[in-house]
Amino acid sequence: MSFIDITNMRFYAFHGCFDEEQKIGTNFRVNLRLKVNTTQAQRSDNINDTVNYLSVYQTVRQQMEIASHLLEHVADRIASRVLDEYPRVEQVRVCISKLNPPLGGQMDSVSLTIEKERT
Repeated sequence: MSFIDITNMRFYAFHGCFDEEQKIGTNFRVNLRLKVNTTQAQRSDNINDTVNYLSVYQTVRQQMEIASHLLEHVADRIASRVLDEYPRVEQVRVCISKLNPPLGGQMDSVSLTIEKERT
């Protein structure tokens, strides 16, 4: 079993509960960890025997473009789409960070991490 990590994907998006977040937007960082059986790809050296990182990135980007109030909702959509679209993925971990959140204090980010696996 292998893990494919796609890290520090950055997006400008419109997620949040405050009206300003929905109108102005802010920066987000997304990290994915995909649990994949890569045995066939290790032998074949063929991209069709593994998960195409570009395609996964595009899936994440599409979900980040859909405005939501909660990071929980966005992360669940991303995880569900990855499992639906990439049958080689057995488990996915999604971590979304809202950078510089408007919480009235100084902090780098707030983050949410979820894991889903194929049933």
